[in-house]
Amino acid sequence: MVENVRVVVVDDHPLFRQGVVHSLGTADDITVIGEADSGPDALAMVRDQLPDVVLLDINMPGWNGLVTTEKISFECPATAIVILTSSDDKDTLLDAFKAGAKAYVLKGVSGQELAQVVRTVANGDAYVTPSLAAHMLQSMKRQQCVDPFRDLTSREYQILSMIGAGMKNREIGEALALAEKTIKRSVTNILQKLQVRSRVEAALLAAKHVTGK
Repeated sequence: MVENVRVVVVDDHPLFRQGVVHSLGTADDITVIGEADSGPDALAMVRDQLPDVVLLDINMPGWNGLVTTEKISFECPATAIVILTSSDDKDTLLDAFKAGAKAYVLKGVSGQELAQVVRTVANGDAYVTPSLAAHMLQSMKRQQCVDPFRDLTSREYQILSMIGAGMKNREIGEALALAEKTIKRSVTNILQKLQVRSRVEAALLAAKHVTGK
C-alpha cells in the first residue's frame, strides 16, 4: 500500500481544480504536488515529478483528456490516471480505459469518495463510477464475438475469478500460496489474453462470463 499518494490535478477550470486540490488536501495520506491546466503542461509535470496519480479532465483545449491519457500512460506507465469528468458518454468511458486510464469518475463524486478512488488506483486497482459500470459491461459484451477465455490457463481463470470477487494481488497470492510478483505476472498475461487494459475491464468480463449476460 502506498503510504503517501502524490497527486497532480489537471483541469482547465481554475475554480474546479482548486476545489479538488482543497478537498484532497484534507486527507492525511494524499499530497497534491502540482496543478496543470492543459495536456502538454500535464505531461511535462508528470515527467518531472513522477506522481503516483494524475486526476485528468476529458474536455480541455488543445490535447483533450484522451490524448493526454495516452501520452502519459505511454511515457510514464507507473503513474495511474483517473479521469474526472462530467461526461457520462459510454464510448468516451471505453476509450479512456483503452488509452490507459485506471479509473473513470463523474464530477458529482464527493471529496471522500474521490480520495478513496485515488488510494484505489495508487495501489494498482481500477475503478468505474457504479452507474456507468453496467453500460461498460454491455458495450464490452457487444464487442466480444469470440470467447475471450479460451486461451486462459486454469490457474489464470482462477485468478481472474478472484479479481472479479474484488481481491487484490496480495490477497490472491495468500489464497493460492503464491508470491505476489507471480500473481502480478499472471494478471498481466490475463489482460493481454483478454485484450483489455485494466483489472476493471477483466473483472467485468469475468462477471459476464459467469452470468451469461
